[in-house]
Formats: sequence, C-alpha cells, structure tokens
Amino acid sequence: MEESRIHFYQTGTFTVGNRLLDEKLKTLQSSTKRFNSLESGHRACQGCGEALGARYALDTAMEETDGRIAVTNATGCLEVFSTPYPESAWRMPWLHSLFGNAAAVATGMAAAYRVRAKKDGKPPVRVIAQGGDGGTTDIGMGCLSGMFDRNDDVLYICYDNEAYMNTGVQRSSATPPTARTATTMPQPGYEGNNFGQGKSVPLIAMAHGIPYVATATVADLHDLERKVRKAMSMHGARYIQILVPCPLGWGFASDKTVEVARLAAETGIFPVFEAENGEITGSYKIRRPTPVEAYLKLQKRFAHLLGKKGDPETVARLQRMANRNIEKFGLTEEAEEHPEGLFRSLVSPKGDAESV
Repeated sequence: MEESRIHFYQTGTFTVGNRLLDEKLKTLQSSTKRFNSLESGHRACQGCGEALGARYALDTAMEETDGRIAVTNATGCLEVFSTPYPESAWRMPWLHSLFGNAAAVATGMAAAYRVRAKKDGKPPVRVIAQGGDGGTTDIGMGCLSGMFDRNDDVLYICYDNEAYMNTGVQRSSATPPTARTATTMPQPGYEGNNFGQGKSVPLIAMAHGIPYVATATVADLHDLERKVRKAMSMHGARYIQILVPCPLGWGFASDKTVEVARLAAETGIFPVFEAENGEITGSYKIRRPTPVEAYLKLQKRFAHLLGKKGDPETVARLQRMANRNIEKFGLTEEAEEHPEGLFRSLVSPKGDAESV
C-alpha cells in the first residue's frame, strides 16, 4: 500500500487545512462514514492520548472488516474509563479480560470464531486484544509471548503511556530512564528511573518472527491508520505499539498531547518503524532531528533534569540514546545508508546503558 505523507514544514505550521488536501488524505473527527467505535460518554481525562489512539485504531479495524471484529481489553486506564459499570462506550463485541491474560483470552476468542465460521459458512470474526504498557510489557508478557509463539490470528495493540497511570503513575518496564513516577521519585544522587532497565516489546515481538510488528504515535494518525489496515490485511500474530502521551502522568498541558507525541518521534526517543517476519521494512524519516531537551522540557516528569539545578550530563546521556535509535532504526536518510549499524545495535547486550 503506497503511503503519501503530508510534510508539516511545507506550511510552516503544525496544521494543514482540510481544504488543501486530497479527499483521500483527509482525516475527519466527525463523519457519517466513521464507525465511532469508541463512543462519547467515556471518562478519559482531557487530552488523553489513549482515547485518541484507541478510537482511530479501532475505527480503522472496523472499516477494514466491515464491522466484523471482537475485542478483549486488559485491565487498565482504557478499560476503566470506557466501561464504568453498567455502561460501555464501545460499539462492538467487547470483553474485559484480567490484567495479564488479554492475549490468551484473544486466542480463545479467535479459536471459537473459527469454529463458528465453519458452521455459518462465513469468514471468521477478526479478534483484537488491547492493553496498556503495564498489562503488556509486565503482567501480560508470558501470555503475549505464547500468542506470538503460536502465531495466533490476533492483532494485539499496546497503548503505551509509559507507566501504570490508572493506579497512581507507578513505573512499568516501558518507563523511560530518569522519568519521575510514584515509585521512581528523583532524590539527591538518583535521577529517577534507572538506565539499563525495562524492555522493548516490539523487538521481542520481532524476535518471535511474527508476520507484522509496528510502532506508531497519535501525532500521525494517517500512519497509525495505515499500519492498522496493513495488520488487518494479514493473518497470524500481529503487534502494534502506539505511544499515547498521558497529560496527568507525564505532567504537561492537556492541549499538548499531539505535540509531545510528535517530539518523541522527531527526537528519536520513540522510534517509529514497522517490520515483517522479524525484519525491519520501513521507518519514520526525521527531516531534522530535534534535540531531546525540547521533548523533556514540556513534561514535569523530567523537570529535575533541567533548570539551574538540572543534570546536563544525564540529558546528554538521553540524547545519546536518541542518537542510537536514529542509527538503529534508520530514522534519517543518512542512518538508512548504514544498515550494518542497525543489526549491530539490535543485539546489544541488555547491560548496555545506552541501548533502548
């Protein structure tokens, strides 16, 4: 599928008026053609990146399957704010799993729909599992790896807000180094969350050799929609991790969600790429890499690194991490010319403090 990207620098602003776009490139918040799979009435915080990402991801999946999807959702923010008992903001068959077994429940759902499809003589209903980074990278890791290993016909979407936001902003294994959380409070001699901890589930998914792996952000909804369409056109295990900034947990103004997500991609802190069968097939190209400090200064969780009492050495260390991501995932044309750097760093030992 050919992708046509709109370059924001062409207009000098972060917006492009819909009147300037081809009809196929328009993204409409309100349209009779949208499925509105996540309906009004949910209780997400103002500026919630997760609500935005879930709506566009599920709307796209509904469109690609003509509404024939069923969803299981791990415990977490998305489940809590969308289904306050006895209400639901979802407009499709939706099942609440436990915190850690969404992937296993989705596997059972897919098997049941295959059996029913044989009786009905229709294609099986497609299954999507959803979870936050806590339910995905930590509690649900075993079930998720099993789903990948069996190559079950499930699309798993992780909405990554980099901590356990629903229970009070505790660290998860997706929390970036130096970030302040309720369990990684900065102290003299301790800059916040440790370097060298955590895990990259997209790389773990790639190591399983599954058909499709991708990362995306809510700053580029067309890219997100394209990746969901591609995932739904395939069968077998598929994994998409979407960066969904959290105004409350990250400490930024609720109108800055998209800007923060865009800076995460344009600094290289959050690499945006896709892979098939364990091999990287494409990545978001950064025209002019933005200094990491521009990303950090918008968020209170990194406030201890900046200002008069800041820690420029740690900021420089984070910049080196971003630079390594740019090389590792080929995020600029120059980095793409040196693919040997990509594969060398993909197998960096976990103890390397500058690795992802």
